Amino acid sequence: MRVARWSVLVGLWLVSLSQLHAAAPPAEPASTPDPAPIRDLETLVVHGVQPGPGLWKVSKDDHVLWILGTASPLPDRIQWQSGEVEAIVARSQQVLLPPSLSFNADVGFFGMLALAPAAWKAMRNEDGAKLEDVLPPALYARWQAQKRRYLGRDGGVERKRPMIAASELYAAAIKSAGLGQKPVVWPVVQKAAKAAGIKPTSTTLKFEIDDPKAAIREFRAGGFDDVACFEHKLASVERDLPRLVERANAWAVGDVEALRQLRLEDADGACLRAVADSGFARNRGYGDLRERGYRHWMTIAEEALGRNRETFAMLPVDGLLAADGYLARLQARGYAVETP
Repeated sequence: MRVARWSVLVGLWLVSLSQLHAAAPPAEPASTPDPAPIRDLETLVVHGVQPGPGLWKVSKDDHVLWILGTASPLPDRIQWQSGEVEAIVARSQQVLLPPSLSFNADVGFFGMLALAPAAWKAMRNEDGAKLEDVLPPALYARWQAQKRRYLGRDGGVERKRPMIAASELYAAAIKSAGLGQKPVVWPVVQKAAKAAGIKPTSTTLKFEIDDPKAAIREFRAGGFDDVACFEHKLASVERDLPRLVERANAWAVGDVEALRQLRLEDADGACLRAVADSGFARNRGYGDLRERGYRHWMTIAEEALGRNRETFAMLPVDGLLAADGYLARLQARGYAVETP
């Protein structure tokens, strides 16, 4: 029987390295912010055919790495003019996939079925508790205001873990703003790579879990505190939707300077830190995930640069432009960087 490779905790923790691209950790807040007032969006979402951003050129000698900065969410109704990217992929020798993070367990098909009920339970609060029971009263009041607006009378979400509930709220909120999370870049790159006979290279930072049942038990027993993740996601819904629209529009029209100015406090980074600081992660030596993710990608990218005349890569634009992000690290190692 073929062994199935099941990413046990990714489904539970909703963690990917769209979170490892986070910029420097935000400063500690002085106090809990007051609930943000509900306000209507003032910026219209662009639609139709749009150019997207140009490509960053990283080079040394005659070797070039072309990088496309990606963003999410994007306008729900855009058609990306992808000719430049398709042409570069066609002449490249290697395509690097975006960074990601996975916790994997080698289990057979029946083992996966046996773990599924425990994993499902882990997405819900213990002992049938509701969000009202596990969140501070002021935070729960803020949640209720946004839930009424974007999720209506959905009662099932009240029994889900805070970070799961917050992610559902966020998805509903950005949809209401005319934004979407459907892939725009990857289908184009995938098709171009296939046409060029290139198998894209994974840059996923992988951790093997030899005791998935124990890991799920730790998660259910409160292996990490996801209230901080919940609060950051909620705050993003409360105050950041207009800025998210501006940022999505900036990507669509290729306004790189606006993308520099529209970086947001990283809510997903808070979720990643919750995982990295958990007892599960510490006990297994998984600490400092953000820095390890950067180092892992840099190793793969530098090998590709040294080997290929041309390489194409995709990176989250926030991590690309951060003061200690990918471009800064490449420049520090002696590569020339040209902005589109």
